[in-house]
Amino acid sequence: MKHGSLVLEKKEYVYIKSLLNVSAHTEESKVQTSLGKFAEELKTAKILDEEQMFDDVIRLNTVVTIASGDVWEKTIQIVRPTEKDLKTNKVSILTPIGIALFGYALNDVVHWDLPGGKKEVKILKVVQEKKNESFSTLI
Repeated sequence: MKHGSLVLEKKEYVYIKSLLNVSAHTEESKVQTSLGKFAEELKTAKILDEEQMFDDVIRLNTVVTIASGDVWEKTIQIVRPTEKDLKTNKVSILTPIGIALFGYALNDVVHWDLPGGKKEVKILKVVQEKKNESFSTLI
């Protein structure tokens, strides 16, 4: 990992923790496995104020290009569950790939259990689409 551990902005961290508490009751085993792994990674995450955040870290609203070896390459945007739209490549933070990438940085290689099996995914490009909104209405 480029920054030694996951890196999350403080308000996003609080929001994600509340999502994890609500989502802990999902019946889908792949999502449950991903949520458990993510919760473990959060225990050692660096939690930073907005002004301290690195531009190359994947957060909410980040547009990220990823690749799995020479097999495929895809550009997606990580969004809140209510904003997901697969037609426009907006992927919920609560999907296995959303959870897998969140908090990682440009050039990191992520090993994760995805619906198609265990995958190694490299982060090729990270673009902060827009400034993250206030989370006061979300929590």
